[in-house]
Amino acid sequence: MSDVRPGRLKVYLGAAPGVGKTYRMLDEGRRRASRGADVVVGFAECHGRPQTEAMLGGLAAVPRTACSYRGGHFQEMDLAALLGWRPQLAIVDEFAHTNVPGEGRNPKRWQDIEALLDAGIDVITALNIQHLESLNDVVEKITGVPQHETVPDEVVRRAWQIELVDIPPEGLRRRMAHGNIYAPEKVDAALANYFRPGNLTALRQLALLWTADRVDEALQEYRSQHGIGGVWETRERVVVALSGGPEGDTLIRRAARIADLPHSRLRSSGGTPMAGADLLAVHVARSDGLAAGVSHASLARQRRLVEDLGGSYHSVVGDDVATALVEFARAENATQLVLGTSRRGRFARFLTGPGTGETVTELSGDIDVHRVTHERAGRGALLPSRRRTLSTARLIAGPVAGLVIPVLLTVVLAQLRGTLNLTSEALLFLLAVVGVACIGGVASAVIASVTASLLLNDWFVPPIGAFTLDDPNALLALAVFAVVAATVAAVVDRSLRLSRRSARATAEAETMSSLAGSIVRGEATIPALLERTRETFGMESADLVDEPPGAPGVTAVPAGSGAWLALRGRTLSSSERRVLAAFAAHVGSAVERARLAEAAAEAEPVKAADRLRTALLRAVGHDLRTPLAAGWAAVTSLRSRDVDFSAEDRDELLATADESMAKLNRLVENLLDLSRLEAGALTLNLRATSLEEVLPMALADVPGVDVADVEEIPAVLADPPLLERVLANLVGNAARHTPPGKKVLVTASALAGRVELRVVDRGTGLPADGRDRLFEPFQRLDDTDNTTGLGLGLALARGLTEAMNGTLTPEDTPGGGLTMVVSLPFAAQTLSAVPTEQSAGGV
Repeated sequence: MSDVRPGRLKVYLGAAPGVGKTYRMLDEGRRRASRGADVVVGFAECHGRPQTEAMLGGLAAVPRTACSYRGGHFQEMDLAALLGWRPQLAIVDEFAHTNVPGEGRNPKRWQDIEALLDAGIDVITALNIQHLESLNDVVEKITGVPQHETVPDEVVRRAWQIELVDIPPEGLRRRMAHGNIYAPEKVDAALANYFRPGNLTALRQLALLWTADRVDEALQEYRSQHGIGGVWETRERVVVALSGGPEGDTLIRRAARIADLPHSRLRSSGGTPMAGADLLAVHVARSDGLAAGVSHASLARQRRLVEDLGGSYHSVVGDDVATALVEFARAENATQLVLGTSRRGRFARFLTGPGTGETVTELSGDIDVHRVTHERAGRGALLPSRRRTLSTARLIAGPVAGLVIPVLLTVVLAQLRGTLNLTSEALLFLLAVVGVACIGGVASAVIASVTASLLLNDWFVPPIGAFTLDDPNALLALAVFAVVAATVAAVVDRSLRLSRRSARATAEAETMSSLAGSIVRGEATIPALLERTRETFGMESADLVDEPPGAPGVTAVPAGSGAWLALRGRTLSSSERRVLAAFAAHVGSAVERARLAEAAAEAEPVKAADRLRTALLRAVGHDLRTPLAAGWAAVTSLRSRDVDFSAEDRDELLATADESMAKLNRLVENLLDLSRLEAGALTLNLRATSLEEVLPMALADVPGVDVADVEEIPAVLADPPLLERVLANLVGNAARHTPPGKKVLVTASALAGRVELRVVDRGTGLPADGRDRLFEPFQRLDDTDNTTGLGLGLALARGLTEAMNGTLTPEDTPGGGLTMVVSLPFAAQTLSAVPTEQSAGGV
């Protein structure tokens, strides 16, 4: 099987139910089958839609397998039969579906599909955007409907093809109104809730943006595989370069305006201006130091500003700022670069040549460069510029200056002969030697001192025109020149070394500060740290491996615990390797934290069980003892021969004993049901159940409950005795928290295939921090000693509700109080999914 080519996955992605994913999926299957392909329908959910069911005609299908779970009967995809068939293409609907547990089935259908792909079978599937793990909470905020079935984004991103099935919101609502999605009795409720125009517009935008990101990833992968370095203007990306100076805020806001506004150049094939560009801010930290004027406080503030504007901040290491900027822009396929004009004045630019802005413009090629003016332009750096090391230009210019400057000075002084005395002339030559020493270092200073001494001796020391090297004064002058030049050069060289070390330490500190900031902001996951490392050092890839690879072009450093951080790309300098070692230490710490978190997660169930046992022992001590003591006392009194009880007293004692035994029986039943729920051994008998069937018995022990009209509410799929227990516990809990003079209210409504039953109290409501503890066993909010009961009611109610494929959620009652919402599926709804899909439905 290792030689089998993995199958290819194609995903039809939609924004909402009813856009036509299943129809398009089956249509493709029919077309490919007509061309001779072996196509089999492994699972297709048509939801009673005639047009979709018609597409199944002519397609081979694997019969579904029947299974039972907690008393219910369901049908699932027969994965074994499909693998045995080994078709070329399998059509498998409901990518996010949760399989019925048991008989070796995978927990999720996407895992079944991965098994098919591993067997070399191509698969077509369908998915709604709300089932993507990364968008689950966003969709719930938009629609108010939680989605319990999700698929990891990475699983979907690995698909060979992702095709968006798109339809405008009004078109989808018309399709709904015509009865092409839901049954007629569900249409009004769906249009008024999940299928509101605003909801559909937001979901459509999510689907379009997610698909666009996936297309962008595929494009970047293609460019990388084919070594394409040129800019493809498929999407506007604006890169703003930050130097750490005060002008950064101005540059960021200007770049944000460029990114948000429609662009003047028509980049789309149809000639339509495209807006909504990506904004990326980048700061280049040199491996041997930072440029003058860098403020780390400003960089931190500017990073927050970029992120507030919806952009991303990046820090890269590079010896040449201009080259690093252009390489970063090309790697990100940027279309525009925003730079600030130079802070250097005209004279400084004349002496030192073109700056970063001019060099970036020359190297940018097809990337547009914006040079933005600001208040610091031409006013010089905030801090005095410090040379870090002798550049190639200075190494050449130093010796030349050591020869040329003394000669030029000689020519000038010869014209002024008689104006200055020998002392002044000697001081001017000494000044020239000092200047050359500052430019070219020790070697240049020695050349300048020898040249100046010879010229001074020949042209200005009598006898003029003749060398007097045997004169002690001439020898002393030459020695003084040499000593002064060497001393000045040594001081300059030492200053340069100290400045270089300080700058390098500052650069390393800045890079590590950026890494620490990402960790504080929650980016400390191992993949995020690896990506941050790759980006910072401008490498092709960064991976965590068990052994150091010996391949060329790979730099590996130990990350602790037997792991190695391996970077593929350019050769790193020694200073960069030191920074990389610090990155590796952070990655190693993240690996260790992940291992500790995994160990803690394994220990958490044991701790939870221990807490449960402790709470049980504390609570049962009172709850068992109280009814047992009352019943025991009543029976003991009845058995006593010393007291002659009247008939009324005897009846009262018998009633006390009966009530005590009933309390004990209910308590034991609750404990047994809770234990069976936790063990997954509770037997269910799911059938059509009307609310009129269970409400009378559930409300029997709680007088004065107001019940709204429930006759028109459809029957639900539930186990009647268990549903009665759920409602009894909820009503009893509501009655305990409802103040005297007010009643508990029970209402019901039907919406998109589900019935929502609400138990409303007018008590003090739920504390802000109480939702997490509300459904824990042996917890009673506002109780400190558990003397009023075990606190099993809500825990048992939620467990029983979820066992019947329902949900139990708390809501705040308008005006004060708490509302418990029980949601259960219609009895007529298909049983093909566990749990049944929410009101969003599926396609």
